[in-house]
Amino acid sequence: MQQVVFTDLGLINYKLVWDRQEQLLQQNVAIKAALRNTTLALKEYPTTTHYCIFCEHNPVYTLGKSGNMANVLLSEMELEEKQIQFFKINRGGDITYHGPGQIVGYPILDLEKFYTDIGLYLRNIEEVVIRTLAEYSIVGQRSQGETGVWILPNSKGQERKICAIGVRCSRWVTMHGFALNVNTDLAYFDNIIPCGIHNKQVTSMQKELGYQVDMQQVKQKLKHHFGQIFQINFVEPSMPL
Repeated sequence: MQQVVFTDLGLINYKLVWDRQEQLLQQNVAIKAALRNTTLALKEYPTTTHYCIFCEHNPVYTLGKSGNMANVLLSEMELEEKQIQFFKINRGGDITYHGPGQIVGYPILDLEKFYTDIGLYLRNIEEVVIRTLAEYSIVGQRSQGETGVWILPNSKGQERKICAIGVRCSRWVTMHGFALNVNTDLAYFDNIIPCGIHNKQVTSMQKELGYQVDMQQVKQKLKHHFGQIFQINFVEPSMPL
C-alpha cells in the first residue's frame, strides 16, 4: 500500500494551487533524477512522495496545451466583466470550467510506484468517480474516445458530462486531475465549448438528483474509492501544503 499525503484546501484561487502542484511535481522529478545518478543505496536517499489535493476554485476557465481558443466564447473584456479568470495551462485536454460547488482533485503520484501506463491511470480515475456516483444511484459511464465520466454517453441528444479529467505527466509524476460537478453553477459552461466537444451537455450531481448534495460526504466517498482502486492509504501532511 502506497502512502499519499492528502489535504483539502477548500475554496482557493486556481493559480495558487497550480503553482503548488508544479513545485511538488518538480521536487519529485528532482529526486528521481538524483536517484538515477547516485551510487548510494536507495534506503540512504530520499524517495518520492505522493500527494493528493482536493479543493474548489473561484470561477476560472483553463485551456489545455492542445486546446483551441475558439472554444472560449467570451472576449478578454467580457471575462473581466464577469470576474472569471482564464489560464492557458500545461495539462492535456481542451477548455473547462472550475468554480464553487465543484470538487477538483489533483493527484501528484509517482506512477513508477504503481504502473507506467497513462491510459490505465486515466481509466482508474474515471472508475473512482463512477463508483462514487453509483453510491447516489447515478450511472456514470465512459464515452469511447473521450476522457471523463458521462451520463448516457451513447444516447444521442442525452449525453451529458459530469466529470472532466485532464493530466500532465513528467518522468511518470502526475499533476492536474479531475473536476466533478457536484453543486456547480452550470451556467458558466454556456460561455465555452466544454472540452471542445460540440452539441453535448454538461451536468452536475445536483441537477441529476434534484437537490443540493453534501460536498464533504462526496469527498469522503471519492477518497474511499481512490484508496481502494489505487491501493493507497491517505495520511495527513506533516506541514501545510
